[in-house]
Amino acid sequence: MKKQPNFLLLITDQHQANHLGCYGHPLLETPHIDRIAARGTRFDRFHVTNPFCMPSRSSILTGRMPSAHGVRTNGTPLSLKAQTFVESLRTHGYNTALVGKSHIQNMTSIPRAYTPSASETAFDEDGLLVQSRRFALEGPDYENENHEKWARDPEHEIRLPYYGFEHVDLCTMHGDLVGGHYGRWLARELGDAAALRGRDHALPASFQPPQAWRTSLDEEHYPSAYIARQTVEWLRRFKESKDTRPFFVQCSFPDPHHPFTPPGKYWDRYDPSDVQLPENFGKGDSPMLQHLRKTFADGTAKRDSTLPYVVTEQEARETTALSFGAIAMIDDQIGNIVNALTEEGLADDTVILFMADHGEYMGEYGIMLKGPIHSQSMIRIPFIWSDPQTSGLPNTSALASTVDVAATVLARAGVLPYHGLQGKSLLELIAGREEHHRKDILVEDDREVLYLGFEEPQRVRTLVTEDFRMSLFRPLGYSELFDLNEDPHEMTNVWHDPNYAGVKGTLAMEMVEAMTELQDWCPLPTGRA
Repeated sequence: MKKQPNFLLLITDQHQANHLGCYGHPLLETPHIDRIAARGTRFDRFHVTNPFCMPSRSSILTGRMPSAHGVRTNGTPLSLKAQTFVESLRTHGYNTALVGKSHIQNMTSIPRAYTPSASETAFDEDGLLVQSRRFALEGPDYENENHEKWARDPEHEIRLPYYGFEHVDLCTMHGDLVGGHYGRWLARELGDAAALRGRDHALPASFQPPQAWRTSLDEEHYPSAYIARQTVEWLRRFKESKDTRPFFVQCSFPDPHHPFTPPGKYWDRYDPSDVQLPENFGKGDSPMLQHLRKTFADGTAKRDSTLPYVVTEQEARETTALSFGAIAMIDDQIGNIVNALTEEGLADDTVILFMADHGEYMGEYGIMLKGPIHSQSMIRIPFIWSDPQTSGLPNTSALASTVDVAATVLARAGVLPYHGLQGKSLLELIAGREEHHRKDILVEDDREVLYLGFEEPQRVRTLVTEDFRMSLFRPLGYSELFDLNEDPHEMTNVWHDPNYAGVKGTLAMEMVEAMTELQDWCPLPTGRA
């Protein structure tokens, strides 16, 4: 049997595809990630199944759509009964480890944003909502990533194995506020670490856009450096142990997600005056954008939460420069990890994957963060596959999805897929034996937070093809259609343009076909009735 390869999966958080040197950015320098791309295949049209953390990360791990694995929105943990490709690798002899952010369980104790009223939905005698299925997604087994528990309870720990990971070195939250194992390590290193973290303890800065501050933490003690160091230490321990098993290591950075707090030299690595604003800054006229601009103009906008918000041109430049600083730091840390692979003699046997969990507006339309507007900046992410043992295409513009990651890793490991896995292996595409992988991409997005002017929860479905992006909002009744060839920055919605009536009909049929294809085949029948 051919030797099974090792895998190193590198993930950033809230990072659009264009923000890397190897994806053609004119200002941002990412030499270490660029070298990974130069030795592998860069995917130019790689899309998420959902533009939020928990659903997207659950799709990466399971190879299934949110409607299948059940994590439809942030706030719903992935069932511990879910099969992940990491668990498949583990049961087939792999040593598995996770270092950094996981976010497949809730990180806070904040109650859900929406519950149907008692006048329209049944509640039981204990006051609990009666749902169509009985879900066991609460209790100690689903509090592994609870940031507050990590901070309050020194005995709180991950219950292993964790979705297939034998070893977990966990980071919760973002920016310089990260907790989990990192928080405990930082307290041991610095004593009163709280005095160096957060906006209230920030260093003076010449600019401070929303959700940004110049952290007092030095580079050595910042989460990105910790994650790289712990990954390197795991690789060295693995080598010293003379473990004959192959390994799968997921190294997951909480940055460049907000708050924007790059430390030390990374804070001013990039000058905001050098940042070019997106072509569609201030453009677009969707109901969501209209609401965001209205609240910004009348002074009622909330710009300190996880929800999208309007920025001025200067704030956009400043925030983008800080995001670039965070990416530059991640790039340097990835360089340290790749160097360790070489030093330990593991590089020739290790497939490296680089990706993000979802995108970020970062000034697109004049807004920040993430939301239900499914622009390319939001749903298109970087994906790089670098395999030292096989040659492949330097890049591909074929449509592919995060749902395909699990199938690709399992195929490369020589492990059969489990029933219900909805992704398709990318290996034939990477090898150049396949020109097209998918004719379209389906994005599922269930919004149960009432915001952006919505009066009830919204469900968004998007279809991306070679030429178009179509999005349907229900029950709002608003729809979008963008001609990606004529309008690559998605500024002109042609949904009501009679010249595109035929296109709408074709895409509607394609969306129905995609939804049908991605219906769940699990569970299998237990008999013939």
